[in-house]
Amino acid sequence: MDEVISRERPARERLLEAAADLFYAHGMVGTGIDAITARAGVARKSLYNNFTSKDDLMLAYIQARHQEWMELYERRLTAAQTARDRVQAVFDAYIDHAEKAHTHGFRGCGLLNAAAELPVGAAGRVAVRQHKEVVEAILTDHLAGLLGNREAAVLAEQMAFLLEGAVSRAGLEGSSQRLMRARMIATSLVDAA
Repeated sequence: MDEVISRERPARERLLEAAADLFYAHGMVGTGIDAITARAGVARKSLYNNFTSKDDLMLAYIQARHQEWMELYERRLTAAQTARDRVQAVFDAYIDHAEKAHTHGFRGCGLLNAAAELPVGAAGRVAVRQHKEVVEAILTDHLAGLLGNREAAVLAEQMAFLLEGAVSRAGLEGSSQRLMRARMIATSLVDAA
């Protein structure tokens, strides 16, 4: 049984943390409201005072995952000086996520896992797509200094496909090794550009 989250923080933060842990470990559909409120140490009413519905909580979880990745990426980006370094920072952020201490092990991209549970057109799926578009746009921007805009966009799309395939395999294998290999491939593509 997962332990209750410290009551020192506001209920909304505790609910989001509990949802993030449980959604990532067990899926959004497989996680009930009672499990979330028990883990957060709050009453069911508190959940509905902070979120209009479980769907609202799921969307907040997806948005928080995006922000979490952006923070991992921004930390890596601070040391990047070249286009090559900046592209590597994108891959490194995914590696950092994979190597994070997940309660029930690494299960791949939490955003893709979430999107797989949602119907087409759901706000959460739209938010996941937007995150993936942001990552590809970041890669395009980093490559634009080396290549023309069109060539940068083409290579960024290829790197985005490489990244998504690697994170899927890494999740299945429970290891960051595929992501590290994808980083090496992306680096060789940048070096060849």
